[in-house]
Amino acid sequence: MVSAELARTAVGVIGNVIALILFLSPVPTFIQIVKKGSVEQFSPVPYLATFVNCMVWALYGLPMVHPHSILVITINGAGIVIESVYLLLFLIYSNRNKRIKVVLIILAELVFVGVLALLVMTLAHTTKVRSNIVGSIAIVGNIMMYAAPLSVMKLVITTKSVEYMPFFLSLFSLLNGISWTIYALIRFDPYIVIPNGLGSLLGILQLVLYATFYKSTQRQLAERKTAGEMGLVEMGQAAGPSKRSNVVRDEQP
Repeated sequence: MVSAELARTAVGVIGNVIALILFLSPVPTFIQIVKKGSVEQFSPVPYLATFVNCMVWALYGLPMVHPHSILVITINGAGIVIESVYLLLFLIYSNRNKRIKVVLIILAELVFVGVLALLVMTLAHTTKVRSNIVGSIAIVGNIMMYAAPLSVMKLVITTKSVEYMPFFLSLFSLLNGISWTIYALIRFDPYIVIPNGLGSLLGILQLVLYATFYKSTQRQLAERKTAGEMGLVEMGQAAGPSKRSNVVRDEQP
């Protein structure tokens, strides 16, 4: 019979893999941003929320805060690196006003986590107290990460288009929430169960929204493509008479 600890480790490893895929799922979005040279209407909120969330959870997983949580450290350490790359690209391809806002938020997040780590390590003297403090804050951070796409969901409802809500980000948010909820239920950890259970529900809502507006998005993209082609034809027709008149003038003695 498989022990609870072995099962928890196995689910944790699966959770690491799914979370890594989740962190990497925006790669196609950023390839598109790099090609176009602009972030357009893509929001930095999900990446800012995930960045601070990973930092807090990496702090939570440290042996001097919450022992026996190496799988929490590994995936959130990777998440910090990946989200840093996304935010760097976002800064490069944003306009000046948006760039300043993102930089200020990043600095605020770094200061927040640094102060939290300092206070926890100096004022709390047991791992139980440290786990309670950091875990409580991590719940808020995790909920922020899962709720961050709500700003994009508002845009989807307004425009009736899922063009700026990446499908794979929503899908793997759901899978990530489910896997870590199971992980925390095997050896009950309320600080992991609560936000990931809520994250699973939000993931379902995102996929429902995607399914609802997928057809209207395809219709809008097709109409935009048709309008663009018609515009090119009209430009060609407008240029045609001018070219012919030039030819006539050139042929005149």
